[in-house]
Amino acid sequence: MKQFDASRILNIALAGHSNAGKTSLAEAILFLSGASGRLGKVSDGTTVTDFDPEEIRRKTSVTMAVAPLEWKNYKINLLDAPGLFDFAGGVCEAVRAAESVLITISGKDGVCVGTEKAVKAADSRGLSKFFFVNGLCSEGADFYKVFENLKASFGPSVCPVVVPFIQNGKANIYINMLEYKAYEYRDGKAVEVKMPDMGERLNGLRTAIYEAVAETNDEMFEKYFSGEQFTPEEVIVGISKGVKAGTVAPVFCGDALLLNGIDQLLNGLIWLAPSAASKASETGEDENGEPVEIAVDEKAQPVAIVFKTVADPFIGKLSYLKVISGRVSAESQLIDMRTGEPVRIGKTLTIHGKKQEDTPYISAGDIGVVPKLQSTKTGDTLCSPARKVKLEGVRYPLPSLSMAVLPKDKGEEDKAAQGIIRLAEEDPTIHFETNAETHQMILSGLGEQHLDVIAAKLRKKFGVEIRLEEPRVAYRETIRKKVQVQGKYKKQTGGHGQYGDVWIEFEPCDSEKMEFGERVVGGAVPKNFFPAVEKGLRESVQKGPLAGYPVVGLRATLYDGSYHPVDSSEMSFKMAANLAYKAGMPKASPVLLEPIGTLECTVPDADMGSVLGEVNKRRGRVLGMNPAEEGYQTVEAEAPEAEMLNFSTFLRQTTQGRGSFTFHFARYEEAPPQVAQKVIESTNRNSRSET
Repeated sequence: MKQFDASRILNIALAGHSNAGKTSLAEAILFLSGASGRLGKVSDGTTVTDFDPEEIRRKTSVTMAVAPLEWKNYKINLLDAPGLFDFAGGVCEAVRAAESVLITISGKDGVCVGTEKAVKAADSRGLSKFFFVNGLCSEGADFYKVFENLKASFGPSVCPVVVPFIQNGKANIYINMLEYKAYEYRDGKAVEVKMPDMGERLNGLRTAIYEAVAETNDEMFEKYFSGEQFTPEEVIVGISKGVKAGTVAPVFCGDALLLNGIDQLLNGLIWLAPSAASKASETGEDENGEPVEIAVDEKAQPVAIVFKTVADPFIGKLSYLKVISGRVSAESQLIDMRTGEPVRIGKTLTIHGKKQEDTPYISAGDIGVVPKLQSTKTGDTLCSPARKVKLEGVRYPLPSLSMAVLPKDKGEEDKAAQGIIRLAEEDPTIHFETNAETHQMILSGLGEQHLDVIAAKLRKKFGVEIRLEEPRVAYRETIRKKVQVQGKYKKQTGGHGQYGDVWIEFEPCDSEKMEFGERVVGGAVPKNFFPAVEKGLRESVQKGPLAGYPVVGLRATLYDGSYHPVDSSEMSFKMAANLAYKAGMPKASPVLLEPIGTLECTVPDADMGSVLGEVNKRRGRVLGMNPAEEGYQTVEAEAPEAEMLNFSTFLRQTTQGRGSFTFHFARYEEAPPQVAQKVIESTNRNSRSET
């Protein structure tokens, strides 16, 4: 593919609800433009952008893919993002590299949660928005119902540009409202036909266009509401400027599988969508943290953002770059602003789905790939040492579902861990850690399907079979009253014996760890044995008397004892301390402590009652409610960690994916007796089965 100036490069993210036809639309665009030699199908696993084995098997996108094409001397980089919420990280990557978002909507289903999320993603970065109503030749599709749905959801900025003329229930004729021309599609090819009589509907569509133009500035707003008519030139200029400013969202339509309306969509994109030169300049930070504007200038020092990483054991590591200024080539001398280390560019590639093609350089405003940048991560800024700047990285959603990882074959824990770490390089929505207390490997992601795909990739890419189960909760134990007990260790053997005798006082305290003290008088226990007593106790508190969980909030004071001048040793006093611990803890009213977390849950107003009820059902305490964005509220609450393990599944089902939450550890509290009893019985039962 030839090189293009930034003024003729369009970076467009494809987003929307799952099953709205994003990948089919990408396939139609690529085929019609000649970038692909055949019209692939998602159902057959033959599309350009769904090339991952898991995507082919599931018949849905799970990662973001890039596919460039040429149309009328413009280069369009399509960034096809997944629609499933479990793979929202791909949407974050796509909008980070794009200047526009093309939001695909099903002609049957209309505006869905994924539509709303795509609009929010575009607005969060100030990107231009386009709507494409897809599948109009499918049974049950209704463009005008969907259009009214769009207007109701997103306001007067929604502007009809291409609309269908329905004849005998079929949408084969498409009318360009700005050209005021009609086209009939025959075998995917457009033929201009006589403008059909649209009746009163035409006036309604024109009103919608004028309302959108009126939103572009105060002058137009006043003119419209004073009753004056817009000139055709004012309409054209107003829509063009409005789209680039984000105040107008044009609507196109068609059928990707039949290629209907695709040419008009492409023509509309190159006319209306902002180019990389006009909208891709960014504000970064210099070495002192001061804001600095980075213009899209191919002659300037190179600055690029890594917006996606592929870490594959077979093809190696690929870093996807959006170049903001300058050129990135094999001759470029760059540094990674996160590590401060120099970056060696071996070669530069153009990516087309899974296919790679060598290119001499990646120019300002364009997207490309650099292989084998081992220490570079997604979100890193690569720039010239002569102009050190740092760009904003990729904003990813936080993981919401955690599961414990258990390799099916013993001894493969390290292999599984290394595989997950590699996968987390290309998907930063994955979080992985080994819990120091439960000794479980914990994998966190955006949902059940997300974790299922990770497990499948581990098996296929790294040869490790794993199963996932709910993680164990890290309980604690403590005591509620003071006791004084003796621990005496006496053992006689052929030579020297073992003798240690201690009296220890155990009592509650506020410390998270055990506090050790002594008030021995008269040398009843020599000072040189104090450390052994403390060591014995610190080892003992790792297992509490109820269910073997660590003991906290305990003060142990050595206050008396006895010793033997020959038989006493550090080991004997360590053992004596352990015996005192075992004798005293059951008498000190031990209780189980459970971890309590702070919940912040943002949900639509309509779902507030269900969420409040669920929080109470999970033994939570609602602390308050605060207004969030329009139509949403944030619930603040505290709840036991054990009750929140599958909260993400509940929230997604209840809010259809609109809700979000964070949950962070706050403190430990005494578990209710019935809860404690179940935990103790379960833990002891598991311990017996393991032995």
